[in-house]
Amino acid sequence: MASTQSFWSVPRHEGTADFWVCMSCLGEVFYRKVPMPDCPACHGVSTYESFTLEAVRDWGTDELIAKAVAEQQAAEAAQSASAPTAS
Repeated sequence: MASTQSFWSVPRHEGTADFWVCMSCLGEVFYRKVPMPDCPACHGVSTYESFTLEAVRDWGTDELIAKAVAEQQAAEAAQSASAPTAS
């Protein structure tokens, strides 16, 4: 039986970046959310730090950067799809 990942949403506040990176494995990044109860890759708990996309690009691997960009694009596409259209 396959389980689906659950997330806590993290609203954007002043001084908080949009991306949350698992500091245990440095291999997972999430856009304005964190997985619960743990990281799907390493199962670390409460190991997330917030970063901007620019910061992730400064130190992240190519794979982590690609995940960050994909997460942001998916969130923006979902937001666009749910926005009402003007008539």
